[in-house]
Amino acid sequence: MNARTSLAELAKVFFKLGVIGFGGPAAHIAMMEEETVKRRKWLTHEQFLDLLGATNLIPGPNSTEMAIHVGYVKAGWRGLAVAGSCFIFPAVAITLFFAYLYVHFGTVPQLAAFMFGIRAAIIAVILAAVYRLSRPLLKKRHLIVIGLSVAVCNVFHLDEIVLLFGAGLVNIVWEQRKRIWQRAFSLFNVNVVSVFAMFFSPLTKEVNAASASLVTLGLFFLKVGAILYGSGYVLVAFLQGGLVESYHWLTQQQLLDAIAIGQFTPGPILSTATFIGYVLLGLPGAAVATIGVFLPSFIFVMLSSPLIPKLRGSPLARSFLDGVNAGALGLMLAVCFSLGLASLTSVAGGLIFGLAIIVLVVWNLNAAWIILGSACLGWLFSLYPL
Repeated sequence: MNARTSLAELAKVFFKLGVIGFGGPAAHIAMMEEETVKRRKWLTHEQFLDLLGATNLIPGPNSTEMAIHVGYVKAGWRGLAVAGSCFIFPAVAITLFFAYLYVHFGTVPQLAAFMFGIRAAIIAVILAAVYRLSRPLLKKRHLIVIGLSVAVCNVFHLDEIVLLFGAGLVNIVWEQRKRIWQRAFSLFNVNVVSVFAMFFSPLTKEVNAASASLVTLGLFFLKVGAILYGSGYVLVAFLQGGLVESYHWLTQQQLLDAIAIGQFTPGPILSTATFIGYVLLGLPGAAVATIGVFLPSFIFVMLSSPLIPKLRGSPLARSFLDGVNAGALGLMLAVCFSLGLASLTSVAGGLIFGLAIIVLVVWNLNAAWIILGSACLGWLFSLYPL
């Protein structure tokens, strides 16, 4: 399980995941679990969960950082660079192609019919991954309660980071309750641990659109990549506040078009930075924006990955990490619920979802084929609606 993996094999797996990685971070992580745990046995479920928990606690795009983590674990810093780059490259290349069409022809490709089928199938893929990853937690029923509680709270839009830290702290209290109770009798003063949310003020300097430079663009996306927590909606807030309201580099419509491109291309949604960079400053702008937004993830993973095995050696840290892992699965469940409300609103959507579940359970088919088949079904149902 700890054997080294060749760089070519890492490149092959994560390039494929970058090509088929539709559906957002939860879907990407589900596909990674299928490839690295279920099919190739590179990691155990427990190891994968630990990486997932650690990824959720550091800034940056979760699925990209998971790819980087796995690459680092299997082949050191070279694996880190190869896995991360190969996962990011397809999204960046496709986004760059769409940016070229947008700048030169003023159009955005319409892929709604294909995405309809993909989104329905993605829910089944994520649910299957949550089921497989939750098996190590079934031995501790309170972790199931913590995970479900996080899912419910997230559906009601409570902050993901607060929920993850809260899940870790709750599990520490539960698993160390006897020790805490004993100390409560011997101490008169109880120290209360306070968790403070992090706030980042938007950039306020007013500039003209023509003043966009490679340095300023790169620094802006470097900041975004270094402090970005939460879902893609948080990214939208950063782009709106910085590029539209403060810098005035983009119009509202251009930002919406950029977000649309990021939504229906595979891989990480942060490839939106590539689109924006190209629209503003051509190929150099695309390169600078892409490097700026993804570079912090490589650094954070390189610094945090060696610490994960050491955390398992501390009872308190182990309890915290177990709670975070349960919370991370709860967040994936919440994503399934939200996607279901948006995608399973018709007979066609329900049919594609049901077929994907059957194929996963009965034939154990690779997620890549399920996504391809579901995209084709979505297109067919657009021609012959039910």
